[in-house]
Amino acid sequence: MLIAATGDVHSPRYYEEFVSALDRLRTKPDLMLLVGDMIERANVKEFEKINNALFGKVACPIVACFGNNEWEECRDELKEKYKEIKFLDDESLMLRIGTKSVGIFGSTGALDTPTKWQKAHVPNIENVYRVRYDLADRSLQRMAADFKILLVHYAPTYKTLEGENPQFFNTMGSQYWENLMMSRKPSLVVHGHGHRGTKQAWVDTVPVMNVALPLNREIVIIDTEKLKPGLQKFV
Repeated sequence: MLIAATGDVHSPRYYEEFVSALDRLRTKPDLMLLVGDMIERANVKEFEKINNALFGKVACPIVACFGNNEWEECRDELKEKYKEIKFLDDESLMLRIGTKSVGIFGSTGALDTPTKWQKAHVPNIENVYRVRYDLADRSLQRMAADFKILLVHYAPTYKTLEGENPQFFNTMGSQYWENLMMSRKPSLVVHGHGHRGTKQAWVDTVPVMNVALPLNREIVIIDTEKLKPGLQKFV
């Protein structure tokens, strides 16, 4: 199975780079994943451009999670308007791709330390993060699929944040989510948010991919047949 993945377009900021990356896409993926922050500051009108860029370029299921720039108040509108994209907001989805069953849990994810803005504007943000973790944990535990994907926006490990300023790791991702990966063993973890981080890492035997567009400058293609510990490249 070939998976295409990207995120952090922050349209209009990196929109032209996104279109160029799509134009350079030469493979035909079986599944496309969007890891959030496709638009900047809940600017829903920008998602029309994202959708139009994908139209005719990608002929496979598209599954997305929300980033911190897809604010809560715009998420229902995005779900309603762009139904051809399966948005997962602390939800799971089962797909049949070829002969394989593919289970995906999608979430914005969590931070070890909420930002100052979050503490001031999001009531009980620490509890929100705990609930998200518990939902992901239970969903992956129950998921009966040949291939399991954890799709999150925030980094679920500090390993793929290396390259960013270490003093901000705790406000860019969560080291605690490594426990979930080690206990539930998803087949693949895909995230964004770390624009200057590391493209790939392993948490135990679990491959973790940072597919943020500003980092990769390409749509990341993941060949699931090559997801073996120790490999330096996935394609």
